Amino acid sequence: MSSPVTHEPDETDGRSLAKETGRSAGKIGVSLLVAIALGYVLTVVATRWLGPVDSKVYLSFWGILMGLGSALSPLEQELSRQSAVAALDGGKAGKPALRALTVGAVAVAVVAALTMAVPVLSDRLYGGNTALGVIVLCGAISFACQFAARGLLVGQQRIKPYSGLVVAEAVVRVVVLLGIVAAGLTGVTSFAIAAATGSFAWLLFVRPISRLVDPHADGEGWAPVTGRILVLMAGAALTASVITGYPAMVSLLAPGGSARDVGVLFATLTVSRVPLLLLSPLQALAVPTVVRLSGTEEGRHRLRKLLAVGALGTIVVGVVGALVGWLIGPWLVSLLYDKDFVAQGWWVAWMVWGAVLLTALQLMTAVLVARKEANKVLVTWAVVAVATAATLLLVPGDPILKAVAGLAGGPTLGLVVVLMFVLRRPGNVRPASDVPVG
Repeated sequence: MSSPVTHEPDETDGRSLAKETGRSAGKIGVSLLVAIALGYVLTVVATRWLGPVDSKVYLSFWGILMGLGSALSPLEQELSRQSAVAALDGGKAGKPALRALTVGAVAVAVVAALTMAVPVLSDRLYGGNTALGVIVLCGAISFACQFAARGLLVGQQRIKPYSGLVVAEAVVRVVVLLGIVAAGLTGVTSFAIAAATGSFAWLLFVRPISRLVDPHADGEGWAPVTGRILVLMAGAALTASVITGYPAMVSLLAPGGSARDVGVLFATLTVSRVPLLLLSPLQALAVPTVVRLSGTEEGRHRLRKLLAVGALGTIVVGVVGALVGWLIGPWLVSLLYDKDFVAQGWWVAWMVWGAVLLTALQLMTAVLVARKEANKVLVTWAVVAVATAATLLLVPGDPILKAVAGLAGGPTLGLVVVLMFVLRRPGNVRPASDVPVG
């Protein structure tokens, strides 16, 4: 007689959480679609205007800027966790959130400065254009604030301003881009400025964000916060190296080849990566959802089932997407850009396969973040990045062959690793008590 009494509340809570998560995901999904569409406007217009050769430098810059932004995605996930935990206790995120923001901002600032200060990096990444490095530095620091803001909002289920911030980032870029084109300032540096301005969109949402932080609330000290954020960011940096930063990775590890062909490859790759760049809102939403599901046995069972189904769906979608990419990819690239951009079907097929697998990897590692298993996140992305880098360095052939092989191999191996981590039976996550909140 006791079993129904114990189990019924779990099932009710699970259904309630599923509905809440579904509504939030739906609202965020709409904002993502808008942001993705606007993201395509920026990349397509800039690349068409610059042409295959100049766009090679621009897209390498884009890879570094957005790669550093992607490296900060754990900041959003960590603050969404802190914010969700604080909400369960009826409070606000406190000093640990501000400490996490500081650590993230300093880390990306150091990396951005190095890309300018080291001559070989500046030459290969920016074509010797120091201004691009300065733009990366400013944009990266502002990205830290933006991702922290998004984490606070989604953790407290403030979906409306959160969705507004996601859209605002893309809108600001397009507005500045249109102004630049209207003024006739259509060089690489001008387009780079347009790309970086989106990272300052958080300034439009200072008021609702400030209400979610209590700077006097005590909690974890500098050491545990710094250690966890740096480990998660290291994993995210590895993630970025094979997603947004892949053009820069190819430029560093497999230089040479035809500048025109490599420029076309980068343009094709960038279009295929835009949805991945904007996936972090769903990752951030996944973290508090996993925290709540992991609080009951029924929820943990539901989570493992979702992960298993998601893994199978990933493989099916990857195969179908690769076939479609092979058949219509070259035509679509020429349509988006112009006849000077001639892609090969096999490029696009492997790009789509890799992109689908990377989507699954991003969502599954968010589960590990929710479980506070930062080391496993790092291991997963280290496997992907090292396998990809080894491919670029060791596979014989021209840079195009190396780059495409890396796109397919690294994510495939990474999916195997992350599935071994997330499908195991986890311990109970106790969100309200394992992180001190003031």
